[in-house]
Amino acid sequence: MNALPTRKLEAWRYTDLRPLSALSFGAPPVAVAVPDLPELPFPRFVFLNGTLNPTLSTGFAYAKPFAAPPTFGSQPMAAINAEHVGGGINIEIPVGQDAGEALLVSQADGVTPFAYHPRHRVTLGQGAKFTLIEIDEGAGTYWQNAVFEIEVAEGAVFQHFRLQRESMEAFNTIFIHADIAAGASYEHFTLTLGAKLSRTEIEANLLGQNALAHLNAAQLLGGTQHGDFTTIIRHKAPNCPSRQTVKSVLAGRARGVFQGKIEVDQIAQKTDGYQMSQALLLSPDAEMDIKPELQIFADDVKCSHGATIGALDEEQVFYLRSRGIPEADARQILIRAFLEEALEPVTHDASKALFEEVLESWWGRQ
Repeated sequence: MNALPTRKLEAWRYTDLRPLSALSFGAPPVAVAVPDLPELPFPRFVFLNGTLNPTLSTGFAYAKPFAAPPTFGSQPMAAINAEHVGGGINIEIPVGQDAGEALLVSQADGVTPFAYHPRHRVTLGQGAKFTLIEIDEGAGTYWQNAVFEIEVAEGAVFQHFRLQRESMEAFNTIFIHADIAAGASYEHFTLTLGAKLSRTEIEANLLGQNALAHLNAAQLLGGTQHGDFTTIIRHKAPNCPSRQTVKSVLAGRARGVFQGKIEVDQIAQKTDGYQMSQALLLSPDAEMDIKPELQIFADDVKCSHGATIGALDEEQVFYLRSRGIPEADARQILIRAFLEEALEPVTHDASKALFEEVLESWWGRQ
């Protein structure tokens, strides 16, 4: 198997994969518990331990199985995926078609450690529209190492919303490559709650004028969880906006990572790139690592980044207490407000409702 990346690589400086390399992963078991599927009235693809289950999946006119090798040989996790790819889905939306929404559910369950490496492809024709809601969950110790290859043609709109609530003993790594043509948009949001160690890595290329990328995330981590959200947005054409907002709530000894890089080619005049990371630390042992980068070769651009890391604002806590609210309740109000703000980038109503329900459940366990 191709070697796992180490912290000697700059892109992996803050994420140590030794807990992953210390385990021996076998093949996925055939039997798996039937998942509780969300009550959303959309076509769905249900993968059990990496294999598409036709009984639980429903018809979607624009999809077929897909397991082609990737074209991103220099990306270490994609190379491992290519070596072991075991299945996936290929979604092709025709020119001008509004394909609505679909669910992609991955359920894992097994007694001994196992790994699976799905590969998915989503292609939108010129002027097409599509929304994909992805849910990863499971039980036991396993590693899901997925790759997404995305092409959004001129004037098309693709919304991609991910809920990662894997087993707390699991590992979840995903690499997403997105090519976005002129006037097209790719809107991405990942909500990370599960997995012992997780990393979402997105590489978005804005290839034509007025192409747009929104790459947003929220991480809610506790215990000894490690969550990494890493992005590269390459502005390769003029007049392209990009937005990145990442909010993290970290309790216990959890560690969060956000690495966001904006590259602006010389031809990409009038670029408008924005990046913000905010982390709320609920424990003195929690840690957040933020690494923003701007690499700009054009002279007529507007690019900015910002970051905040801290505990709850004691002045705000005092203000609420002065209004007769007990201290514990005051802190809960402020944390919940921060969590609600984390969902602001989600513009799809059904996805936002799903995330809000999950946040409420997460909050009830704290």
